[in-house]
Amino acid sequence: MGQFILKTDNVKKVINIELEGTFSNEDGLKSIQAYQQTINPINPAEYALDIDCKKLNVTAPDVVPLLEGCFIMFKADGFQKVSLTLENNPILKMQLARLGRKAGLENLEITSTVQS
Repeated sequence: MGQFILKTDNVKKVINIELEGTFSNEDGLKSIQAYQQTINPINPAEYALDIDCKKLNVTAPDVVPLLEGCFIMFKADGFQKVSLTLENNPILKMQLARLGRKAGLENLEITSTVQS
């Protein structure tokens, strides 16, 4: 089951999203609804989007179209920058980078951290 936490930092102008586990289509749709409610009162062009994917599992093939839709939505919302932070997970990094390119998300930055 996928879990998500959304927080808005109005001082730093950052939306923080923490993702964990394996998302089903239902989990994805719930997270999209929460995301839309979070960004509704703000102007995304003034904000950065910081997504913590360190506890996220590789996305199952049947959920990939939903994830791709999220990247397209991030691009359409016009954030200053979209940052993804992952643990050293080359497969997930490749998957997310490919979806970001496919969605045309040019301001996407993916950082891998190594947990010791």
